[in-house]
Amino acid sequence: MTDMTSPDAVRRQYAAEGNLQVRSSVWHPDADGRDPSALALDAVVGAAPTRMLEVGCGTGAFAARVREVLPATDLVAIDSSERFVELTRARGVTAHVADAQALPFEDSSFHLVAALWMLYHVPDLHRGLAEVRRVLRPGGTFLAVTNGDQHVAELRRAVGRPPMVTHFSSENGEAALGRHFSDVRREDLRPRAVFPDHAAALAYLASSEEPSQRDLPWFDGPREYAGHVTVFVCR
Repeated sequence: MTDMTSPDAVRRQYAAEGNLQVRSSVWHPDADGRDPSALALDAVVGAAPTRMLEVGCGTGAFAARVREVLPATDLVAIDSSERFVELTRARGVTAHVADAQALPFEDSSFHLVAALWMLYHVPDLHRGLAEVRRVLRPGGTFLAVTNGDQHVAELRRAVGRPPMVTHFSSENGEAALGRHFSDVRREDLRPRAVFPDHAAALAYLASSEEPSQRDLPWFDGPREYAGHVTVFVCR
């Protein structure tokens, strides 16, 4: 995707679940066995929220995992994609179509808010973060997960593309969060993108509308590329 914050591009990218599923399917834990989604889930469990909001819930996979381990938590999810909201509801999670820049909830409504791999899509990042701060109760927790500039950068370089630099990343995310939260903690991971063959790598690039995906040099057999992901926990 050439413009990570363009509403039209985001709408097109997530009108259906196929692109997200292609990208999600290749990721494996880092060399130490750590997985970003598992760390995020551990943070939620540790906070033990009575009421939780997930912003940008995607297909509802993470929300469903939270519901499984914390069945007593009042869990609500939102996404800008009607299809993703439909899929999340199908998992038994309350979900609504909504804009992260104008959350349809009262002040101090949630003990925890989570935003996994989505803040780089919010056009006005600080407006979105201010909304998160507004709907969090005093002492509440904000959980954010994002990619770094070097996320699959080697694969992007192989097709003549520069690293994907966004306005909310491992590199700049801590400073952005520090404008809204007094305590920002981070954990950096290097998950692995494993492609069984050349065609799988092409499909991954095409899922993000990379214009040069057909220029990927041929390789035979599996190939692995390094990711860069950061889990932020803020209070």
